[in-house]
Amino acid sequence: MEGVWIDLAKFGASLVAILGLAWLARSMGLGGDVRIRNADHARFLANEAIEGFEPVDIALDKAGIGALLRDANGQQMLLRRHGAAWVARLLDASTEARLNRGFLTIGTGEKTFGTVTLHLGEAAGVWAAGLRRLPPAGGRHA
Repeated sequence: MEGVWIDLAKFGASLVAILGLAWLARSMGLGGDVRIRNADHARFLANEAIEGFEPVDIALDKAGIGALLRDANGQQMLLRRHGAAWVARLLDASTEARLNRGFLTIGTGEKTFGTVTLHLGEAAGVWAAGLRRLPPAGGRHA
């Protein structure tokens, strides 16, 4: 009978430890669902990726997993989630884009960056047309 009480005590201590770690992770903001909340958040992330990039036009993915941004000089940036962080690339003529209704699939040609499909709705066609007029390669990366 004494062994049962020891096992229950171990179980209780383990349960308390697990709940404590879960509370600590939540209070630190770890493990949350990282999404672009709005245009201001996208502007912040773009400037964080490439300092001085000031978008004048922004297309947000409906699920918040990425965005396309254009500055006053016509440079276009692709911003996408990479795990719990955000990565960005300035797009150039080597960019591959495929339009499928309201979805735009974009590839930079970099294997490490991969491709991303953004649900842009009606704006997808406008942004796809803009991607056909990009400057030659040689943009900065973030």
